[in-house]
Amino acid sequence: MNVHSSVTQEAAQLDDMPLRKQLAAAFRTAYDRGWNTEVLNHISARTEDGMGFLMNPLGLGWDEITASCLVKSAFDGARLSHPNAKLAPAGYNFHGGILRARADVGCVLHVHPMPGIVMSVLDRPLTILDQGGCALYEEVGHHAFEGFVTEEEEVPRILRDLGDGHALIMENHGLLTIGATVGEAFVWMRRLIDACILNERALATGAPLRRIPIEHVIATRDEMRKRQARNPRHFPEWEYFYRRAVEKWPEVEG
Repeated sequence: MNVHSSVTQEAAQLDDMPLRKQLAAAFRTAYDRGWNTEVLNHISARTEDGMGFLMNPLGLGWDEITASCLVKSAFDGARLSHPNAKLAPAGYNFHGGILRARADVGCVLHVHPMPGIVMSVLDRPLTILDQGGCALYEEVGHHAFEGFVTEEEEVPRILRDLGDGHALIMENHGLLTIGATVGEAFVWMRRLIDACILNERALATGAPLRRIPIEHVIATRDEMRKRQARNPRHFPEWEYFYRRAVEKWPEVEG
């Protein structure tokens, strides 16, 4: 029996299907954008009943994820679906630990895209270089490398370094974002990776950087926040990504 067949259940037997569909679309879209093309890394989401969270089982590529193969786990480690599925210890421990510690967080997204790894090994902060990047001002923390994140004991330090922001550069490791919803965490990751790509390319030229005056960075960031505050759970960008995922991979909702 292959990995996919061993973790797939009939949709009628599963709860949290609207959330499962959102999460599965996030995996497929992240794969399509080149954020993760292996079986590693995770996206997790708190279930509506607050009793646990959904995450990807060990062994599946992100292009193979469907709504029905996502595993529901309690915060104490008990499987609430797919009893035979395996979860990677790193994924379970630090994703579950963050979701358990922060009731305001509904989704945690962690990837190792090359532009993010490049920024994570540089001994310098991410520089705000364009209008879109202004959204990241005072949103990005840094977390020192501690080896494999296999123990929940590291979670308090991850949360300390995340602070009140939505994004974290895990030094010599990768990137992490959080959000109240799958869509919010995904949009923060898109912003973070785009900023890493821009920094990497701009620094590679060796030319002086044209920096945005800090007052303009703050004013632009504040205007973005004001617009989002009118409907904090509404992310048109994510709604587009979701529609595109369902159209491109109809099986993602199954």
